[in-house]
Amino acid sequence: MALSSMLLVQTLASAAALAVPAIAPDVAATTGLPLSAVGLYSGALYVGAMLSAINAGLPVLRLGAMRTAQWCLGIVACGLLLVASAKPLLLPVGAVLIGIGYGSSTPASSHLFAYEVPARWRGLVFSIKQTGVPLGGMLAGALLPSADQRVGWRVALPLLALLCVACSGLLQPLRARFDRHREAGRRAGAGGSLRTLRMVWAHGPMRELALSTLFFAAMQGSLATYLVAQAHVGAGMDPVHAGLLLAGAQAAGVVGRIGWGWISDHWIRPSRMLALLALGMGLCALLAGLLTPAWPRPALWLLAVAFGATATGWNGVYLAEVARLAPPGMAGVLTGGTLFFTFCGAFAGPSVFAAVASASGRVGDGYLAMGSVLAALGLLLSWRHAGTMARGRS
Repeated sequence: MALSSMLLVQTLASAAALAVPAIAPDVAATTGLPLSAVGLYSGALYVGAMLSAINAGLPVLRLGAMRTAQWCLGIVACGLLLVASAKPLLLPVGAVLIGIGYGSSTPASSHLFAYEVPARWRGLVFSIKQTGVPLGGMLAGALLPSADQRVGWRVALPLLALLCVACSGLLQPLRARFDRHREAGRRAGAGGSLRTLRMVWAHGPMRELALSTLFFAAMQGSLATYLVAQAHVGAGMDPVHAGLLLAGAQAAGVVGRIGWGWISDHWIRPSRMLALLALGMGLCALLAGLLTPAWPRPALWLLAVAFGATATGWNGVYLAEVARLAPPGMAGVLTGGTLFFTFCGAFAGPSVFAAVASASGRVGDGYLAMGSVLAALGLLLSWRHAGTMARGRS
């Protein structure tokens, strides 16, 4: 029940986060805003996610994971309703609220799983739960444009908000069981955000995880944002088939999250697994930057699958490792602290990619630059892991 509940929360929060990008042309037409404003909308959403992530841990301790998840869905629903008003000044406010709900959901699930899931299964469980992110994207992409055509986006978004509220209500009977560890008397106090960041920065392995996920999230965002463009201009694919290539990469990410989680539980240590994934996504990005129309279609699909499996498959392994390293009862707090860096990467990555591509005039150069950084990071993490193993044997 813990896993299925948090998977549902993550899926709905992710669907809400990607709702406006999925119907951006009609939103722009209704509000009179340029289509490019969707980038500013996503930026506002990630600002909300960053702020909520570093503040979510302590409320989770006080309220419990289930109550926090209920609040997340309620805040997301309020944000969707503000966006549905179609008032340009309220759109960024709605985006921030959706980001707050989206950013708080993962610390809540980490806190719950740290108590409820045996350590030997955490990689797999966290990874299954994190499939809610691409599942939410698939839900938004598959249903919202169709609902927009049938009833209009100003009705479709409130319907999604209603679904979030209904899910929040379904979680209520589970509170007595899963929120029994909450500390009702705890107060967050002033400076909670800075304390959380200091806790992350003071713990060497946790700091390394946080900084690594900044680059991982930047690559994940760049994959989702620019793969279609690079397949079109670099490999000469038509837009429809380029879109299918991205869908294949996202589907591979779902499978990859589960597979890497299971492997990190049983075969390869999570720290080494993350190093290998960094190296893998870096190499895939370098190859994506070298696409030409001469590439055969099977090779393009193989690259997309490998790129999606690595660049979007790392999340569960990372979250399980945070829970393993965190002191008892602090998994949610430290997850929120590390997620601040993760969301920074998701916010900045596509912008840095765009700056590189604009300066050179080639989309592929963005992938070459990002791939070089991630490949170097993978080699560095592998070297550090090998050094740690050598010291452990001596």
